[in-house]
Amino acid sequence: MRVLILGGTVFLSAAIATECLARGHDVTCLSRATNATPPRGARDVRADRSHGTGAYDAVRGEWDAVVDVATDPRFVRDALAALSERARHWTCVSSCSVYLDQDRPGGDETRAIHESLPESETPTPENYGASKAACEAACHRARGDDVLVVRPGLIVGPGDPSDRGGYWPARFARDQGPVLVPEAKGLFAQLIDVSDVASWIVECGESGTTGTMNAVGEPRRLSDVLEDVGLAVGLGANLVRVDDQWLLDHGVAPWSGPDSLPLWIPQGQGFDGFTTRSRVLASAHGLGQRDVADTVRDILAYERIRGLERERVAGLSAGTETTLLSLWGGQT
Repeated sequence: MRVLILGGTVFLSAAIATECLARGHDVTCLSRATNATPPRGARDVRADRSHGTGAYDAVRGEWDAVVDVATDPRFVRDALAALSERARHWTCVSSCSVYLDQDRPGGDETRAIHESLPESETPTPENYGASKAACEAACHRARGDDVLVVRPGLIVGPGDPSDRGGYWPARFARDQGPVLVPEAKGLFAQLIDVSDVASWIVECGESGTTGTMNAVGEPRRLSDVLEDVGLAVGLGANLVRVDDQWLLDHGVAPWSGPDSLPLWIPQGQGFDGFTTRSRVLASAHGLGQRDVADTVRDILAYERIRGLERERVAGLSAGTETTLLSLWGGQT
């Protein structure tokens, strides 16, 4: 296939480019001018998508598949105007953040989503769900049902810029000391390897698959996931399970960001359904899921290159963890 990836230099889009190349496809990546480059073998086209439809002047001809990972609806609208009539298959990488209700477990693709972000508003982290909803709407206006809308949940693997998936493998491998983990009563985690999502998106392009589907992992108890990560690292870490409310009371942030515990979202935060989305439809269309040990192995190799003790975007610093462990041990 002749494949155009609008992106191709970071995490999922880079993994899609890598998968396409491994399958022998002709790959072009259009991205803005940064230090990041697409995988070796892909044609590297640099353009500023904020310049409108003219940004696509260098990607001429017909395309068997176009994959767009943009969050800004303006970029999506312009790309469709410039390229849709020349594309056999179109993939819009959206997000499970489009769903209005994040609290009810088991939600599938029929759940209500946010209203589209008005064209007069600028995308921000706070209106991310509405921005992605607007991207989806733009695709449907341009192509009707002839589009694959992929709604990922938490994707993990090498290259993850959020640090969420890498925190736990890196922490278990960092030293033999006690590891603070949340008690996680009744909590679930739902993560999927970036390579699984990438290979599935490429397969859908090859087969012409369309529709709207959640690209999520199998929901599993968070406590089981953390134990499996520890076993996969194989260093026999000493887990200290700390009460969820105590962690909140002591300033530990859920999910992501500085001094957080990634994957952990305590009950009562309005996200009880965030980690239990249905994956039935995507599974029926071929979305697989590799074993957690394989995912951890790949993540840990990447984390060792970057440095296990580096300052992270998400997770507890070593100093904060030590302080919390001391406080917890002193009152238990």
